[in-house]
Amino acid sequence: MKNDTTTMRILVYSLIAGLMAFSPARAEDDDHSDHDHEKEHAHKDAKAGPNGGRVFTSVEPHLEFLVTADRKVQITALDDDFKPTTLGDQTVRAVGGSRSKPTRMNFVKQGNILVSDVALPDGNDFPLVVQIKPAADAKTVIEKFNLNLSDCPTCKHKEYACICEHADDDHDDHDDHDDHDDHDDHDGHDH
Repeated sequence: MKNDTTTMRILVYSLIAGLMAFSPARAEDDDHSDHDHEKEHAHKDAKAGPNGGRVFTSVEPHLEFLVTADRKVQITALDDDFKPTTLGDQTVRAVGGSRSKPTRMNFVKQGNILVSDVALPDGNDFPLVVQIKPAADAKTVIEKFNLNLSDCPTCKHKEYACICEHADDDHDDHDDHDDHDDHDDHDGHDH
């Protein structure tokens, strides 16, 4: 009888431990659904746009995201060879900065590019969400990333558009700019 009780306790404790390992509370701790690590850190195959910006290949035509000198965002349509092409009916919106006071941007067509109606918020490293509607009847495509405006020490691009392989290492090998460790502008956003 004692042996059956001991066996039953072991089974119950094992079942409880197994359930706790896969509980929703545990899953929330590891939930990274608000961003895509594979997409965010996939720089080995990345190519820079013709203006040195980040290229969104999730839409056709591809779009180059470039921060201008006045901190506005310029969107350029690109073909499969990453050459500028004609804008279609794309609409773009973006929101970024502090979660408590986000900056919302709409884009207006200027010639053959889209330009944000307002400048980016202060700071050099903050979360940004770009919403792209390739056509009026198309599903909205979401691009989420940290907009890091620091210069990459390895390539000629800003960190948000970096195409170096060092990006796979989360820039740990760069001792010359420590702003990667602080990320004070994140307001609690953790990768």
